[in-house]
Amino acid sequence: MRKLLPLIGTPSGSHPGGRSALTCRFRCGDACFHEVPNTSDNEYAGDVVAGALSRRSMMRAAAVVTVAAAGAGSAGLAAAPEAEAAAAAKRSPRPRKGARGLRFTPVPPNTRDAVTVPDGYRQNVVIRWGEPILRGAPAFDPERQSAKAQAGQFGYNCDFLALLPLKGERNRQLLVANHEYTDEILMFRDYDPENPTREQVEIAWAAHGLAVVAVEEEHRSGRLTVVGRHHLNRRLTATSEFRLTGPVAGADLVRTSADPTGTRVRGTLNNCSGGTTPWGTTLHGEENFNQYFANGSSATDKRYGIGTGATEGKWERFDKRFDLAQEPNEVHRFGWVVELDPYDPDSTPRKHTALGRFKHEAATVRLTHDGRPVVYSGDDERFDYFYKFVSSKRMRHGSGRAVREHNLSLLDEGTLYVAKLTGDSPAVDIDGTGKLPEDGEFDGSGEWIPLATATAHGAVSHVEGMTAEEVFVFTRLAGDKAGATKMDRPEDIEPNPVTGKVYVALTNNSNRGVGANPRADEANPRHANKHGHVLELTERLDRPESTRFAWSLFLVAGDPEDPATYFAGFPKDAVSPISCPDNVAFDAHGNLWISTDGSALGSHDGLFGVATRGERRGELKQFLTVPTGAETCGPVVQDRRVLVAVQHPGEVDGATVARPASAWPDGPGSYVRPAVVAVWRADGRDIGV
Repeated sequence: MRKLLPLIGTPSGSHPGGRSALTCRFRCGDACFHEVPNTSDNEYAGDVVAGALSRRSMMRAAAVVTVAAAGAGSAGLAAAPEAEAAAAAKRSPRPRKGARGLRFTPVPPNTRDAVTVPDGYRQNVVIRWGEPILRGAPAFDPERQSAKAQAGQFGYNCDFLALLPLKGERNRQLLVANHEYTDEILMFRDYDPENPTREQVEIAWAAHGLAVVAVEEEHRSGRLTVVGRHHLNRRLTATSEFRLTGPVAGADLVRTSADPTGTRVRGTLNNCSGGTTPWGTTLHGEENFNQYFANGSSATDKRYGIGTGATEGKWERFDKRFDLAQEPNEVHRFGWVVELDPYDPDSTPRKHTALGRFKHEAATVRLTHDGRPVVYSGDDERFDYFYKFVSSKRMRHGSGRAVREHNLSLLDEGTLYVAKLTGDSPAVDIDGTGKLPEDGEFDGSGEWIPLATATAHGAVSHVEGMTAEEVFVFTRLAGDKAGATKMDRPEDIEPNPVTGKVYVALTNNSNRGVGANPRADEANPRHANKHGHVLELTERLDRPESTRFAWSLFLVAGDPEDPATYFAGFPKDAVSPISCPDNVAFDAHGNLWISTDGSALGSHDGLFGVATRGERRGELKQFLTVPTGAETCGPVVQDRRVLVAVQHPGEVDGATVARPASAWPDGPGSYVRPAVVAVWRADGRDIGV
């Protein structure tokens, strides 16, 4: 029996960022402890130089007055110790007017077992794991769980969130959520990791996937509550039917004994971040799918991080499709972007193969000037790449069935690209310490390298030695051959709806420059990069279909007192500390909102807002923190409300149902439960104005 660390809450310095061993096991299958899958000779875009001020920041410093931060409002179970609160106050910026949309008192770093929000803000738990959303689903009973019940209840470990309008239903919206993975050790009282029962495995299958649920606003309070039994409420799980579309549908590489047509897939797995489309659907990236498959043996399996032995969850004992010795092609049916039509509860979601197969983190959409969608996506792995897809078809406007069907096919035809970045400073200027090059900035140019093009009549490969089918199924290998730039875990990628610039969250890479691993370059200038960074891309002529772009370092995360951090040139004594940027979103003012995963600064993960333009560009403020062991996911930032998914609360080394590390959200004696939280201003006004 695999043993967990003996003490709850004991930090594990060997784990990347601030993650626990439990998180690494259940979320990504200990990906950071496996051999790096990318062994190509491609250039590395290593740890971005965190720290020195640019010439612009030095000019600004004289104009900015620093202040000590005030406290923050919280709703939770435990308050931080007095010493912690005092130290946090010294490290947080004091309240200032700030950029529009960010005018709130920053929450100091803390380790409270609570969702902590700014003074003057309120919150409520919208929906928890296990709450019934379908007609006939029972109330949650953690001691009497079943797969049938879970299939009608809100799933586990919510990640990406979307709030969509419900026409004709006043004060109601449609909440769409991903359910990334399961923590069986925190779900079942008597769970044995070496010998899970069939019932436990089937419950886990039902707790994965997607959820659609109507929510209603209490107009006076801002609180969101679930509308049970709404006709659009829906659950999709690891056993629901999905449809493969695009250039790989029907190909030999995706045919199995259960599906000789290569067009129908059971389930979706490890859905992480995603996006919404201008035509009213949602996109969901299948990320760490590799960890669900046992007995990998091929070179392509290895490149995707698939192990040669048993899996953590032991699903292969109960369904042969998870055993690659029996079904070698099943794994090729995962790692795609899923499109869901939340307004049609009878529709079959699509896996779009033209967007490539890798560990998709995010799938965010921007339209070209002539109405063609461009989709950005990162491959969340150390030393892997980020991509974009440019459709060859134009979006149609209207609500008829023909229009809807046309728009659902937009992501099946077009060209898939991978990014290559070049710095504009001599290599000798990049020493891995975070020291700025002589020109005072980390910046350069980039190109989008075409990998393959899909059309209605077939697909064409642009990679020598690979067929189009191979490019789309083994996209990582195509990126290797094309000479893409190795990045530090590219996660969420999102275009700013106000400025058009594209932001890439790079979470961390503690292996950068360590041993034989690639060393720093101008796009990733810091060795042993445990805090991560954010890149800002400007497409040529502000046209998303362009094959050229300029890039610069927008944010180098870490403690502002560390000289190797950088906040777009804003004075560092007036910003909040941040570590491990992950999911991102934008508000109506063009501010970038960043949620974190695995903060390596000793405080809990949180949500941060940062101005991207104007005199206060780079001013970063912490808006909330999440409970013990949790990660901040999802974020949705509306004019009057912020939504976050509180993922894996209590996921701390040594924690079990009997020995919980967190009592959130329902207090001592209750199961710890992932949940969605809404935050609003007590006075009912817009966020941060």
